[in-house]
Parts: sequence; C-alpha cells; structure tokens
Amino acid sequence: MSIGETLAEERQRAGLSVTQVSLQTRIRETVIRGMEADDFSFCGGNFYARGHIRSVSRVIGIDPEPLVAEFDATHGGAPQPVSAVSAFEPEQPVAFRERRAPNWSAAMALALAFVVVYGVVQVIGHDGGGERRTAQQVAGTPAPAAPAPAPSASPESSDPVAAAPRTKVEVQVAAKRTTWLNAQDDKGRTLFSGMLNKGDVKDWTAKKRIRLVIGVGGSVDLTVNGKELGSPGEGGGVQRLSFDRNDPEPA
Repeated sequence: MSIGETLAEERQRAGLSVTQVSLQTRIRETVIRGMEADDFSFCGGNFYARGHIRSVSRVIGIDPEPLVAEFDATHGGAPQPVSAVSAFEPEQPVAFRERRAPNWSAAMALALAFVVVYGVVQVIGHDGGGERRTAQQVAGTPAPAAPAPAPSASPESSDPVAAAPRTKVEVQVAAKRTTWLNAQDDKGRTLFSGMLNKGDVKDWTAKKRIRLVIGVGGSVDLTVNGKELGSPGEGGGVQRLSFDRNDPEPA
C-alpha cells in the first residue's frame, strides 16, 4: 500500500474528512488530496513533504516515521546534514553600518572651554568694576553711569547623555504563515528549531549575536532590539540572517 493510500485509508478509519484534517494541520485541502493521491508536488519540496506527512499522520493517529522512511526511499533518501558554517553563513549579508563610540575627548575639551570662558568673563567683570571705583575716588568727579553688566556665560543646563551601549541582542519573530525556522546564539547553541505556524510569536535573547535560518522568505516579521524590520526576503527562498547588539543601525 502506497503512502497516499495509507493516509487516505487511516483518515477514513479515524472518521475525519479532508476539511477536518486541513483545519487541524493548517495544510491546504488541495495539498492533502494530492498527498493521498501520492502527488507531493504541491508540498513545495521534499523537506515540506516530510513535515506534512508527519502532521497528517499525527492527526489521524498513526506513526509517521514508517511513511517518512518510505518517502525518503522513493524520493532520493533523507536529507544530508548541513554544517553549521554553511547553514549560518548569510547568502546575502545584511549590511549594517558600524556604530561609532561617543567621542569623549571632544566632549571634555568643549566642557573645559566653557569653564575657561566663564571664568575669564567673571574675572574681567569684577576687575573692571574695581578700576572704575578707584578712578572716581582719585579724580573726585561724579561717577559715570554704570554700564549694564555683561552677561555671564552660563554652562548648559543639561548635557546630552550618550545612550548606554546594549549588553544583549533581542530578536522577536512573528510568523505570517507556516514556515521552518532555526535560531542559534553566538556560541552555536540552538535557541529554537522547528515549524512555526501562522500567528506564532517567538522571542530570543543572546549576549552577542543571534543567527536565523528562515525556510521561506517573507514568511515572518522581525523585530530586532525593539525596532520592527518587517519581512526579510519577501517572495524569496531560504533566508540566513545575523544580528548583534548594535543592529539595526539608525537611518
């Protein structure tokens, strides 16, 4: 008995319609009907076909592994493992400008200049007043009208405070449709690996970097370090992205 015949027979034995299986697995009815006819072309590739076989098998109450093994035997075998280097090296690197550190030397020099100017103005103002009073006493002439006091330079009420550097990178993924996703931190530890269904939201935090491999471009919305980036690779294939604590660079 073929894979499709097994799926169809076990579905009927479980008393489920194609529509009911579609609602529980979120797989389109046309794809399920094609699978039951041993036509897996609607699945979008062998990777997704294996996932669909597992999803449908669980819903109708059978062990999916024998069917997956049969699928691999008739469709070129199981996928070969992919090395971490090739899986997480971006095909199209996301370009972010390097953030420059605040120039503390220039800020200190500017503050010192303000202090010096303020001190000079205060000294000149006080000395000038003393000289005018001495001249009045010696000459014995009426005191001239005192000029308006020179405005004194005052330090700025508040200096801009440089934003504290981030100590971690935060990434949120919101699935717009069913897709496969893998997330790892900078030490290669897996934060998540599996299928995301439409509406699923995942959050991850790492110390230095988070790397993502997204099965279908445009299938998720990304928020990195609190800023929404939208859907990367709209209409494209597999997306490989990498984010650190300084991403994204402000426009």
